[in-house]
Amino acid sequence: MTRTIARASGIEADSLDHADLQRAVELLEAPTITARMANLVGAPLEFAVRALPGKVSARIHGAVEAALYKSAQAALWSMANVPGRAASTRWHKLAAAGTGAVGGAFGFTALFLELPVSTTIMMRAVADVARSEGFDLAEPSTRHACLEVFALGGHSGQDDASETGYYLARGFTADVMRHLSAELAGRTVAGRGITTGLGSKEAGKWLAKLVERVATRFGVVVTEKFAAQAVPIVGAATGAALNTMFTDYYQDVARGHFIVRRLEQRYGEAAVQEAYDALAMRRRD
Repeated sequence: MTRTIARASGIEADSLDHADLQRAVELLEAPTITARMANLVGAPLEFAVRALPGKVSARIHGAVEAALYKSAQAALWSMANVPGRAASTRWHKLAAAGTGAVGGAFGFTALFLELPVSTTIMMRAVADVARSEGFDLAEPSTRHACLEVFALGGHSGQDDASETGYYLARGFTADVMRHLSAELAGRTVAGRGITTGLGSKEAGKWLAKLVERVATRFGVVVTEKFAAQAVPIVGAATGAALNTMFTDYYQDVARGHFIVRRLEQRYGEAAVQEAYDALAMRRRD
């Protein structure tokens, strides 16, 4: 079965590319960050989220959008643009743990101060993985793909219950890009790429709109994290553990995401999606 699918997609079953795709499936179809947080904290996150005051939830979502926008502008371009350089995954986890300890120790006030810092650390971690997979950080499409990772990590309350697969979740940002390109540049996006030749003003609008949509997904996950840190037994140690878990999770999502994108550049999106879906189905059986 595997060899038949591999031949149809052009990815040989015994090749390194096929092994990479299998790794991507394992990373992208793993248990969600919400499930991992619930296991760590030992409390139902749905109840904790409902217990948050409405004003707090609204403030979290606003802070998430601002943090994503700033990190997308700063984090990617403050790194050396050397495609293929190995990712420094451990450093980012240690940095995230430090900010999480502060948030866990000092409550909601510190959490809002922590969010821009921790989001920038995670964005750098994602960009570091992208660079290690050979992607050029100077390319606008790489910035788009890095932002896309934060949409892949969470689902909004309006999602269909079946929308748990990588390509279905990724379709969310693909639709956003198609609409944005038509609105801002007067032409459509080809596949999952982005338009080129936008002026700085148009590019700024594009980034703001994309961040706004991605924040609807990432904001749900961050709200759950804030709720988990609001549980009475949670302190600095658990805050550090949650941030480490967050960074580790999004590094894994980024690794799988950029493996898939790298293989799509070589074999085409349709071929890779066919092989990916078949491997994901076998994993669920």
